[in-house]
Amino acid sequence: MEVLVSIITPCYNSEKFIKDTYESIKNQTFENWEWIIVDDKSSDQSVEILKSINDKRIKLFVNNENKGAANARNTALNQAKGRYITFIDSDDLWEEKFLEESINFLQNNKEELVYSSYKRVNEELEPLLNDFIAEDYIDSERILYNCPIPMLTSMYDSKRIGKIYFPDVELREDHAMWIQLLKKVKHARAIKQPLGIYRMRDNSVSRNKIKIAKKQFDLYYKYLNMNIFKSFYYTINWGFNGLKKYGKL
Repeated sequence: MEVLVSIITPCYNSEKFIKDTYESIKNQTFENWEWIIVDDKSSDQSVEILKSINDKRIKLFVNNENKGAANARNTALNQAKGRYITFIDSDDLWEEKFLEESINFLQNNKEELVYSSYKRVNEELEPLLNDFIAEDYIDSERILYNCPIPMLTSMYDSKRIGKIYFPDVELREDHAMWIQLLKKVKHARAIKQPLGIYRMRDNSVSRNKIKIAKKQFDLYYKYLNMNIFKSFYYTINWGFNGLKKYGKL
């Protein structure tokens, strides 16, 4: 019997992009998936667009109040039935072999966590920066310096490690989740081929590194209970890695 993949998506005011995201999922060469979307009380037509799509593999849940991306992803994880867990945000895209290549890598190499390189484009899908090239063998020490593992091209085996939920760490919940996950597995492996397409939107909070630097410090100081010196050390390294990744903080 073919394994099932659970695709997790938080959605908030994504009427402009959500249909494109669905098309990139629908066009996957691996077809045994469920798409679990949690709309975080959008004020646009996102929910109506999703309801109009005739695909039984879609499972849509709608929050009655805005609770944030971490809560939305955790709600979706609670509903997930697939062995393999993967994530895509409501404005991003996958290359058609993303699911197939990721599953094959995990199975053929007997690994638990994999992620791939991805393309970086603007809202109109025009190239914006060079491709982000995935770094192989990310372990629990390496992940402290910055977060090279994106939601967009990651996949893990929940049969082997269980479901990993997102901690309540404002704006840094993805980094906190990977830190937590890498305490359970030896490393994340990399597929060098770009299998995702990441829209770098002008109003994205994650693009403004100065604005979230304090949240990154809090991740080390409050969530990981590091002392103030270690917290500053890792935050500074995170900042320099941001310069290398995006050309600015």
